[in-house]
Amino acid sequence: MKQDLKQQTHIQLNANNYELNQQNPRHLFPSTHTNFSHLPFPYSSHVHGYLIARWATLRLPNFNGIERQRRLTNKSTISLLGNVSEIKYQQKMDSDKIIQIKPMNFPWETQDPFLFCAHHRDEYPAGNGKMGVDSAHLRGRNVGQDFTIKDGWRMYHGSTIPGFPYHPHRGFETVTINKEGFVDHTDSLGAAGRFGAGDVQWMTAGKGVQHSEMFPLLKEDGGNTLEIFQIWLNLPKASKFVEPSFKMLWKEEVPVLNVKDAQGNTTEINVIAGELNGTQAPAPTPNSWAANPENYVGIFTIKMNPNAQWTLPATGSEANRAVYFYKGNSLKTEGKSLSEYHMAYLKADQDIHLENGEGEGFLLVLQGKPIKEPVAQYGPFVMNTQTEIQEAFADYQRTEFGGWPWPEREQVHGKEKGRFAKHADGREEIKS
Repeated sequence: MKQDLKQQTHIQLNANNYELNQQNPRHLFPSTHTNFSHLPFPYSSHVHGYLIARWATLRLPNFNGIERQRRLTNKSTISLLGNVSEIKYQQKMDSDKIIQIKPMNFPWETQDPFLFCAHHRDEYPAGNGKMGVDSAHLRGRNVGQDFTIKDGWRMYHGSTIPGFPYHPHRGFETVTINKEGFVDHTDSLGAAGRFGAGDVQWMTAGKGVQHSEMFPLLKEDGGNTLEIFQIWLNLPKASKFVEPSFKMLWKEEVPVLNVKDAQGNTTEINVIAGELNGTQAPAPTPNSWAANPENYVGIFTIKMNPNAQWTLPATGSEANRAVYFYKGNSLKTEGKSLSEYHMAYLKADQDIHLENGEGEGFLLVLQGKPIKEPVAQYGPFVMNTQTEIQEAFADYQRTEFGGWPWPEREQVHGKEKGRFAKHADGREEIKS
């Protein structure tokens, strides 16, 4: 590995023109030491584990595609960061196919067109008969803000049932991949669902929606393990105000490839989005950036048997590509060693040879053509300008994106319910 240490320049500018609400910044920029009731929705310092700190971000592509990020800080200054691939990612690889290898943090780092990626694995105890956690297990936890793993699990924003009670989104999409356990969905459109292992929910927030994602503990005679990925995929400006909707990609529809190498070791790939070696994933929601094959969006979960070898095929040269090695012993990527809980940025137009070590290896691949538009993000709202973020808050305060039609903040469905989806237009899907 060679060191490519380019000088990092910070240009400090007056940020008054970029504040969301210069007259009353407390209302829209609550400090982490402030009572979060000032936020105009029932949420606080995390959104799916994403810290709402006292700054917003504005990423600006320049004329040659370099992404710059403006951070609004308490000191009302903006730092303009240079080329992400040259400055933020300081260490470069000698390989022509590997851009960089680096350790992973929570949430996982992503590239345009992706905004966010979080992996949740929680080994919950037996349910209390109401699909929640027995009160004895809640002692010593920061209930409502429980993001610290204790006894193998977290409550997140739930108070009796783990999960994320209702909260708003605008301007992007969420892709929730379920590997184990159950997720109960409800939203401000009156739609609902329950999905389990192997299922994927693809939700376009568009012009605005409230939704809840709770994790019902259905088993009362044993543990309730949950494992999910949540991925945020940006929407281009032209699609940020489309009607909100969601689509279920049921496990029966998601292609699973089992590829054996020359030694007979198997690699299993779930094709969540995009195309892989002639196998096409189910179509996403119609307004998604992923709906156009020319955007080369791919989402793949991969399980490699011990010592298995597999080649990730090339895709469009314009795409960004990242592989996340989140569980396993060791992995070689084009001959370069990748330790557990490390990621690699890769050249998208190159075949990438992967060689797993001893023990099973688990990976996630995210790839796609960048949208290359400014990104203004504040918590659950992702737009193109800070003015649009301010408008999103104002719209939510005025309309609550349709309000909350459900009786509970931590809404779950009947224990006897199986996998199902009920859409805003009344259409229902029932799975076994």
